[in-house]
Amino acid sequence: MASMDSTQSGREDWLADLNAQQRQAVTAGDGPVLVIAGAGTGKTRTLAYRVAWLISKGVDPARILLLTFTRRAAQEMLDRASAAVSRGTHAAGRVWSGTFHAVSNRLLRMYAGAAGLDENFTVMDRSDSEDLINLVRQRLGFASRERRFPRKNTCADIYSRCVNSGDDLKTVLQHHFPWCLEWASELKALFRSYVEAKQERRVLDYDDLLLYWLRILDDEAVARSMGGRFDHILVDEYQDTNAIQAGILRGMRRNNGSIMVVGDDAQSIYGFRAANVRNILDFPSQFPGACVIKLEQNYRSVKPILEATNALLEQAAERFTKNLWSERRGGMKPVLVTCRDENEQNDYVIARVLEQYEQGIQLRRQAVLFRIGYLSDSLEAELIRRNIPYRKYGGLRFLEAAHVKDLVAFLRILENPRDELAWFRVLELLEGVGPATAERALGHIGLNGYRPESLLSFDPPVSAAEGMKHLSEALRDLSGGDKLALPAQIERIRGFYDPVFERIYENPNPRRRDLEQLEYIAGGYKSRRQFLTDLVLDPPSSTGDLSGPPTRDEDWLVLSTIHSAKGCEWDSVYLIHASDGCLPADMAAGSKEELDEELRLTYVAMTRAKDRLYVTWPLRYYHRKHRDGDAHSYAQLSRFLDDDVCARFDRATTGQEPEGDLPDAGPLSGLDIRGRMKAMWD
Repeated sequence: MASMDSTQSGREDWLADLNAQQRQAVTAGDGPVLVIAGAGTGKTRTLAYRVAWLISKGVDPARILLLTFTRRAAQEMLDRASAAVSRGTHAAGRVWSGTFHAVSNRLLRMYAGAAGLDENFTVMDRSDSEDLINLVRQRLGFASRERRFPRKNTCADIYSRCVNSGDDLKTVLQHHFPWCLEWASELKALFRSYVEAKQERRVLDYDDLLLYWLRILDDEAVARSMGGRFDHILVDEYQDTNAIQAGILRGMRRNNGSIMVVGDDAQSIYGFRAANVRNILDFPSQFPGACVIKLEQNYRSVKPILEATNALLEQAAERFTKNLWSERRGGMKPVLVTCRDENEQNDYVIARVLEQYEQGIQLRRQAVLFRIGYLSDSLEAELIRRNIPYRKYGGLRFLEAAHVKDLVAFLRILENPRDELAWFRVLELLEGVGPATAERALGHIGLNGYRPESLLSFDPPVSAAEGMKHLSEALRDLSGGDKLALPAQIERIRGFYDPVFERIYENPNPRRRDLEQLEYIAGGYKSRRQFLTDLVLDPPSSTGDLSGPPTRDEDWLVLSTIHSAKGCEWDSVYLIHASDGCLPADMAAGSKEELDEELRLTYVAMTRAKDRLYVTWPLRYYHRKHRDGDAHSYAQLSRFLDDDVCARFDRATTGQEPEGDLPDAGPLSGLDIRGRMKAMWD
């Protein structure tokens, strides 16, 4: 009894950290629950404490599924749950957690037979998918048409949009790729052949992971078994789910209604990835009897900023009504700044940034946000001229770097010798090997059961003989599973690859650090398969190569697109180019749904600010690179900043001459200029 009292007391201690709405969500019953979590209302804490609450009630952690959109988010929630729950880290560590794609990969290997998959399938990243589509595209002869056939990345975009939205090809082409409508029949043939090519090679792409998971749940026995593994399912950022993910959740809860989803319809901004705001809006009808709980106490922004963002959101035609409020009283009203042109906008933003820096607000606690990446070009040039350090979110991703893809291709061959794309990449690293020789070598390997060591008996061109011999020996040494520890496998691969690497890449030193980092990361894995899977599903975010010159500054100004800024917060935020055509973007204003998403995007940008918010818009845009050019157009203030929203802002204008400062023009002339102007038309 004393132990039970102790547990109850400990639970009450950490529940005291929550406000009333958060506590209601954390301790909700077992039925379907929708938590509408406004910006800055403690969504992460609420989900983490929900995990802790379930464990403290005696739910087996291994029977809890936590789905997030990044591994980091899942880990942060589990860390918080571990700190709260009395049973400690070990219990929370047993929770099934991760992204939809990572969890799907794990489940599909368990249910591979039912899904018609080889349990040793490998997963392609986006660029590999594009390469395979291109290979199929060329073999079908579509690349040699007299008229321009869509390129591989466009084909991949169309395919992915069809899969994730659930729309047919014609609908997708009409709404998103109208210039490709003439190729509808060829694209259908291309995608059919692409699916066949993946199945022959025993590979899946990102979309397959979700699609196979959805389709396997059509089997009642599998749905009962798979869904029955989990007593509770928790989902983060539900507003960002697509049609397939929503379908998966309905299938997983066919026999058990215990699901909690957390999100904010006002922050649904990923329509270009086929995310569907209807999933969260329609949750109560898709899961009958759902309890809807709203988190409205904002812990981020001062009251004047929230008043402006609440007014902005009033324009949304369909939404869950909520009114964010804060105990953070005071604070300055947001400022709406009209600038004569982009140069004055740059001057104003930099002046405010430096002014606040002098007041003790570090550069990295300030952020400049914009709708599209190129809108920061002129600001970046001015920051460089003034020697102000900055970092722009985005850039080259780790797995997109050619040298990293080279090394990973070797591992993919060892894991799945039927991986044709990996073979082509590795073979074409050799001197004297082009596409024709690589095709012939791959045919030889196929005739020999796809055994990597069979390359030893291939007869290459004389110019490629030495390189082919060394490659064959390396693959022979590594064939036969995971007998060597993974770092040792990479070390052996690098014994062959390093001389090739030195030959084909300029400036190899920063690239070499990436390879060393890859080897270091591999040290944490027992299995090559798991390592490859994690690299694809949750890769390191960036590479040091080509990311710009190093800086010794420990501080830098943040520049970011609004999409990249979601989930972040800064003391001061500068939303630039708040003019129609930029916000909303002119290419995203063709339908009511697109405009609604642009409104939500504006809301996301403004709610990143904690203490100060500046919204700037240039009156004039020059179409030449210099202010002395005379080709220009006039802009209008964003339609989202209507009179009601603007009433919550202070107004400022740059470049105005102060009254009374004009020089004396001297005595009046005696010329009748007005009369002469009229006389021109007598």
